[in-house]
Amino acid sequence: MGEDSDESFARRLKEAERRSGRVEEAEKASKADKDEQSLPALALRAGTEMVSALVVGVAVGWGLDHWFHTRAIFTIVFALMGGSAGVLNVWRLVKPPEQ
Repeated sequence: MGEDSDESFARRLKEAERRSGRVEEAEKASKADKDEQSLPALALRAGTEMVSALVVGVAVGWGLDHWFHTRAIFTIVFALMGGSAGVLNVWRLVKPPEQ
């Protein structure tokens, strides 16, 4: 009852969405949004992605350092992880769509 029923449900849901026309509208909207982004908007979003991921990583690390009364061990580790997540998000943003 586990995976078979989940796959069956997902398949039936996709078929129902395709019949109702919802899938085509969502695909067209996402493609149009990606094509219509200007270069300054893309740069602003990429910068926001980088900074926000780094801020979240540093904040989590700083909080853990204060909670466990350690030096900057968690801050350094989570800053690196946040920076990596930011780079990954920007990479996903600018890579060409798969066809």
